[in-house]
Amino acid sequence: MPLLEIPADAVALTYARSLYDLASERGGREKIEEVLAELEDVLEIARHDAEFAELLSSRSVTAEARGASLRRIFAGRVTDLTLNFLLVLNAKKRIGALPAFVEGFDSLVQQRLGRVEVDVFTAERLDAASLASLRERLQGALSREVVLHPYIDPQMIGGVKLRIGDQLIDGSIATKLRRLKDQLATDGAAGVRARLPDILSE
Repeated sequence: MPLLEIPADAVALTYARSLYDLASERGGREKIEEVLAELEDVLEIARHDAEFAELLSSRSVTAEARGASLRRIFAGRVTDLTLNFLLVLNAKKRIGALPAFVEGFDSLVQQRLGRVEVDVFTAERLDAASLASLRERLQGALSREVVLHPYIDPQMIGGVKLRIGDQLIDGSIATKLRRLKDQLATDGAAGVRARLPDILSE
């Protein structure tokens, strides 16, 4: 049974606030970011390890047995705060919805720390200088600290697509070519030539 891919709800946000406050008390921003990174690592393991995902979501595994396994796997490998959070979710029979709780915590962290996460899609991997330049421009436009998550999309011809929250900003060459095709169908070649600079700069 896969982990439940559900959006963060009120319960998840309540847990997220409690975890945030505890992490803040125990080490401030550094501890908050450490716990977030560890939870994301746990979630990444669950996404790629079917056996571990089954451990988290299986109804045939008792909470006691699952808790013992979590301690055996993560004790000494993650902070006590992260391990205790997993154990609390397990005791409350909510560990199968781990993605929602990590999403809720991540959203709260970004909000409280004044950051915004941006997914960047390109046809080829961007080098460090290009990512730094893009981050600087986005921070100037958004007036917030920007955390970039670069991805390669082999279906793109070129250009860049950005996803900020649920908003997709598509500046890919493929999209511009589709705009040209649509414009050609409606306005003809003369209309496209007249609007070509505007279409390519959109």
